[in-house]
Amino acid sequence: MDAWMEGPLTSIAYGWRLERTDGVTLGFTSHDADVAHNGLLLRASPGMQPTTILQSVGLDKDGLDVSGALTSDDIRADDLAAGRWDGAYLEIFLFDWADPTSGKRTLAAGELGAVSFTDDAFEAELIGVQARLEKAVAPQTSPSCRAQFCDAACALNSARFRHLAIIASSDDNEISITAPLGIADGYLAYGTLRWLSGPNCGATAKIAGHIGRVIHLYNAPFHVAKAGDCIALMEGCDKVMATCAGRFGNGANFRGEPYLPGNDLLTRYPGGN
Repeated sequence: MDAWMEGPLTSIAYGWRLERTDGVTLGFTSHDADVAHNGLLLRASPGMQPTTILQSVGLDKDGLDVSGALTSDDIRADDLAAGRWDGAYLEIFLFDWADPTSGKRTLAAGELGAVSFTDDAFEAELIGVQARLEKAVAPQTSPSCRAQFCDAACALNSARFRHLAIIASSDDNEISITAPLGIADGYLAYGTLRWLSGPNCGATAKIAGHIGRVIHLYNAPFHVAKAGDCIALMEGCDKVMATCAGRFGNGANFRGEPYLPGNDLLTRYPGGN
């Protein structure tokens, strides 16, 4: 046991460290005053409490629900609804607020799952690190590419396929930009749009396709897009061998087996169609 936990525990408090996927990091504590801990200011939030924390010594998944009051501008209902906290990393720990440098005891850590909220409170499920063990140990064969566009396996330079644009107008999930991008229609399909300014700043959206200066999103942004908002557009890939080799000249890095027979081969018989 940590030395600081062997004595009286009258100055022990919960600490929370929340890090969004866009890099925004916040800290909270159940103590009634702000505390600086490991270079992060933990803001006093006595209303934030975890439920019973289940911890195991084996490979079973740990789990808990976390909840808190929406009493701070740091966690807003609009951001929760827009999905900006989805997949955020959360660490919950105990520490001594009277001596913050003495250490900490981590109780749970993982990613935030589904987040729900009411007018004045939120609740989220914590997905522990053991959930990673449920993923396949080795990649499974597939006719389509298993790499993510421009990741280490794909090996393409993402800067070649990123474009900046300014919104001219919007209508639900259809966005018009002020100038053409200089790429063929459809090249943005399967790509992403990131808002660089305006009320949606920091949020991302999946692109269904584009024709000329008109971009179609799968879902409308949480806030209405306004003329003058800046956006970053990333082209996409349909993960087909013909596209990889023809459009990108990257067939050598294709991470799929397009010519491997499928399971329907097992049902064939001589003379069958």
